[in-house]
Amino acid sequence: MKSSTMTDAFDPASLAQSWPRPAKPRPIVTFGAGSIVGDAHFPAYRKAGFPVVGLYDPDQAKAQKLAEKWGVTAFRSVDEAAAVEDAIFDLATPPSRHAEVLKALPDGAVALIQKPMGNYLGEATEILEICRARKLMAAVNFQLRFAPMMLALKDAIAKGWLGEVVDFDAWLALATPWQLWEFLLTAPRVEIAMHSIHYLDLIRQILGDPKGVHAKTLGHPNHKVAQTRTSAILDYGDTVRCALSINHDHKFGRRHQACEFRICGTEGAAYVKLGLNLDYPRGEPDVLEIYPQGGSDWVSVPLIGEWFPDAFVGRMANVQRFACGEDSELVSSVEDAWNTMALVEAAYRSSAALAMPLAEKP
Repeated sequence: MKSSTMTDAFDPASLAQSWPRPAKPRPIVTFGAGSIVGDAHFPAYRKAGFPVVGLYDPDQAKAQKLAEKWGVTAFRSVDEAAAVEDAIFDLATPPSRHAEVLKALPDGAVALIQKPMGNYLGEATEILEICRARKLMAAVNFQLRFAPMMLALKDAIAKGWLGEVVDFDAWLALATPWQLWEFLLTAPRVEIAMHSIHYLDLIRQILGDPKGVHAKTLGHPNHKVAQTRTSAILDYGDTVRCALSINHDHKFGRRHQACEFRICGTEGAAYVKLGLNLDYPRGEPDVLEIYPQGGSDWVSVPLIGEWFPDAFVGRMANVQRFACGEDSELVSSVEDAWNTMALVEAAYRSSAALAMPLAEKP
């Protein structure tokens, strides 16, 4: 993302932190009754006043329990849920189930698909082709882009307060409760595909598509989750440096845990703390601080809202507004999201490839 040629006067209170709401929101039908629905989707939609009419999950008991809690209908089948007229179809399904649900939707339907867009790039391509063939108006739920701190960061960069971004560091050292997502405990791809994909997608929004990626992702001897630790370098040429250091097995107390980004420009810098991950799902407050162009110290940006649930509000608001013509761009459309999946796939291929060997001593 290029900064503006003219730098706006620094005013942290002026930063955009929310997405405009649709004038007349359409009814929402959710597929899936996992923890993310009760922890994020439904709280966000209720907060925003978006009407949820019901949900479907093959586990009828789980679906009924969640439906009763939120006062919505538990549909008996995919087809019954897909028959709701003029709905926004919210797929909170495992990646292996996306395609079959999309195939059941009526032609021209509007859909928001939970990330990742398939387990592999081949599945993402199948989903892209389904959406094209059925003329679905579909986006992927990369909702970190809509978190108040990230909307404000994007606005600060656009206002020129950092100059041109030349460094992006993501550093995570924390303890993630993978047991909350039972299907991940046996999944072949976990850390990059299910977690760091958020950061890769956000980096793409800020820096564009990299030329390539060097990555290593691995598990831990203390458990059987496929991957929980990742190191990655994204290649943006000879000016921009981008690196991620991710460790979900830092289970030694809160004192030295971290979940933060450092974004440095030619004229200023930003620091972001993603508080949610440090005590998931309860979380800690998010933090955004900026050292603006021409400044002399770091300034804290007062944040209005948090990643959960506010990012889900913004994500759905954009889908709703695009569907009715209020927004001209569908953020993270399946066309754009496929590129994030291509970056994820490249990272896994890099991890599986041999590293450059050391020279043999003569």
